[in-house]
Amino acid sequence: MTVCTLCPHVCQLQECELGKCGQRIARSGRVIPVLAGQITAIALDPVEKKPLYHFYPGSTVLSVGGAGCNFRCTYCQNWQIAHDPRIPCEVLTPEELLELALSTARKQPDCVGVAFTYNEPLIGYEFVLASAKLLKQHGLKVILVTNGYINPQPWSELLKYVDAVNIDVKAFSDNFYQEQCGASLGPVLRNVEAAQDLTHIEITYLVIPGLNDDETEFRAFCSWLSGISPEVPVHLTRYFPNFKLRLSPTPLSTLWKLASAAKEMLEFVYLGNTGTMPNTKCPDCGVTVISRAGLRTKLEALDHGRCGHCGREMNTVT
Repeated sequence: MTVCTLCPHVCQLQECELGKCGQRIARSGRVIPVLAGQITAIALDPVEKKPLYHFYPGSTVLSVGGAGCNFRCTYCQNWQIAHDPRIPCEVLTPEELLELALSTARKQPDCVGVAFTYNEPLIGYEFVLASAKLLKQHGLKVILVTNGYINPQPWSELLKYVDAVNIDVKAFSDNFYQEQCGASLGPVLRNVEAAQDLTHIEITYLVIPGLNDDETEFRAFCSWLSGISPEVPVHLTRYFPNFKLRLSPTPLSTLWKLASAAKEMLEFVYLGNTGTMPNTKCPDCGVTVISRAGLRTKLEALDHGRCGHCGREMNTVT
């Protein structure tokens, strides 16, 4: 029996058995990636699509996706690359990814680095860590878009080389995590707290009707996050039916209600998947600091991370 210690599933594997993520396998007493550096998607994206609204706003990032996930979310938006073993891929070494990123940055000067995204990047830990080290050595930024389901030691080691992270908090209920994701809530909360001390962090909360939109539960989430820092940006995202979950889309009225509750405790609250891109306003004076229209972002009144009107710190990396 070989134990995978990367994530809280702590899979106990027989020889040649795959873990729950479908991408890590037991071989000769070790757990190794099935295919290190497998890439299913590469795109140049606005950083706001990650979503990151307070990290080099208006820039682009080379987005790289692999295959597999250690969650089994019933509503997965990228289920083809997360759960379909037949998905086509190419293999890149960390050195090849570095060359691609450097070439992209030369052609696209507003490209600040690489985002590991689309699937769950942490299950390809060895590739992501090696790549992150190289990217940092060459002055490129490293972004993770993740469910945050990883054990403390590998998480803290990887965060040494990460500049920004967006973590999905699926709900503020362990029952939801168990029933809808096949995981647990506690490790995610722990890793949000750890990341806040080490890198720039933003949170995504996909609002699903009848499953995680209870206002009392949501207020508990906001209270917990404000205890870490009320300045952590939060993206409340509208659910649309996908994969196995066929509920109706989230009513806009629900998003507005939860956003109103969140703003009582948190400084930067954004709505996503609504067809518009919200502006960033100074919590103190109300001036629009960053405007967004479509995929165009403009720094209206941002001065070295502060409001250009009143000087308030905006928790924004530029």
